[in-house]
Amino acid sequence: MAPTIDVPETVEWQGKRVPVWSMQTIDYSLLLSQDPAEVDRVLKACLEEGYFYLDLRNIDGGRMLSDQQETLKLMNRFFEAPIEAKNEFGLISSHLGYEPLGSRTGAFGPGTKDGYEMLKVSRDEIQRGSPKVPAPIKNSGDLKVLENAIGSCNTITKIILSALSTGMNLTGAERFENSHRNDRPSTTTLSMMHYLPSEVTGAKKVGHQKHTDISSLTLLFSEQWGLQIRPPGTCGAREMGFVAPKPGCAFVHVGDSLRFASGMKFQSCIHRVVPFDPTEHRYSIAYFLRAEDDTMFVDSEGRHVTAGQWHDEKFKAFTDPWQWQAMAPKSMILGGMKEAGEDDPTEIDSFVANPVAAEVAPERIQERSQEVSVEA
Repeated sequence: MAPTIDVPETVEWQGKRVPVWSMQTIDYSLLLSQDPAEVDRVLKACLEEGYFYLDLRNIDGGRMLSDQQETLKLMNRFFEAPIEAKNEFGLISSHLGYEPLGSRTGAFGPGTKDGYEMLKVSRDEIQRGSPKVPAPIKNSGDLKVLENAIGSCNTITKIILSALSTGMNLTGAERFENSHRNDRPSTTTLSMMHYLPSEVTGAKKVGHQKHTDISSLTLLFSEQWGLQIRPPGTCGAREMGFVAPKPGCAFVHVGDSLRFASGMKFQSCIHRVVPFDPTEHRYSIAYFLRAEDDTMFVDSEGRHVTAGQWHDEKFKAFTDPWQWQAMAPKSMILGGMKEAGEDDPTEIDSFVANPVAAEVAPERIQERSQEVSVEA
């Protein structure tokens, strides 16, 4: 039976009312204590929706909130650097390095490119003690900030995995956390994204395309509006709607790998990023906890694949031209998740670069006054 859905709040965006989807809020301290009721709640959230807020406003989660703020300061300094410095090594691998603006398909499909630049630092690289990161970070105290942030994110996501294993009555090697060990190679990554204003990017470099994540779990921090999700289910049209930023909380969602590992019991979250306020600089921090490269599971097409193979195949699909993406099965970009309801229009002409301010305005990080240099 499909879960009951409360009538969502709405906001004005692009000339129409758009839902703001509600969701469970999970208390991290209770999860850390393996509180039976909280374990049941997080399990239910992953089985029915595939996402939830994680409340970190407690002594256990406070360190992560502090790390988030330090990482935001790092991001502001890094993304202000000249393009030559940011792109010192380019994209070293799919989970390490710098991606300039316009590297992937944008939020509105054919004819658009993404509207963000991104720095990715892998957990494996940080653990080696001499990570290959651009000089604006490596030559300062920022490297320690990244180590702290990755450490905090890694602990939090492992705690969630452990609670889900307990809720699913898994034991021994079957427990999810046993395929996410720190000493085994994986593509686990901290990604820092800077979405630029439309006056810098132009009308055809917009947001981040609709997709599900490769990861097992994604731990996402953003103080600004722009993230949209499509709830799963068959109880009526489930259109794309916004996730409201919630102070002191992270947004957590299930990715393809954990959905596959659960035997398709968990829901993988369909989401994208759009310009809620096209005049602002938007920053988000995402930690992608991924299974060990040699972890084997059955994907939505019934294939036996390793986590490393799934990562490589889907990353290639992300970076393919939209014409190639259109020919690929939806099981790649959307991880086999089925959509209910109609998509909103995808044509770029339907996007208004400077709409009237939304009824619910986001808290905004102070905009930089200097000109931002980007590489198309």
